Amino acid sequence: MAKTSVVERGKKRVKQYAKYNDKRQKLKAVVYSVDASHDEKQKAQLQLQKLPRNSARIRQRNRCRVCGRPRAFNRLTGLCRMHMRGAVMKGFIPGMHKDSW
Repeated sequence: MAKTSVVERGKKRVKQYAKYNDKRQKLKAVVYSVDASHDEKQKAQLQLQKLPRNSARIRQRNRCRVCGRPRAFNRLTGLCRMHMRGAVMKGFIPGMHKDSW
């Protein structure tokens, strides 16, 4: 089980990303635009740098919905390997079963 503080910090980053995403996308569009002047691009870059670091998507970490484990995360189910194995064994995930050969 991950520390509660770390999980809550991740939730806070998700909220910040949602809050600043539109502004970040508009500023990036100006920075990468071919039509924008050098001064416009420079101003947009400075405004981008002033945004909170935790508002960037890259700062988020995928975590297991049950325990908050950051490693061995499966995107399809949203679970870590241990909880996914248990869910598969109990038949909670349709179409998946324990392999035996």
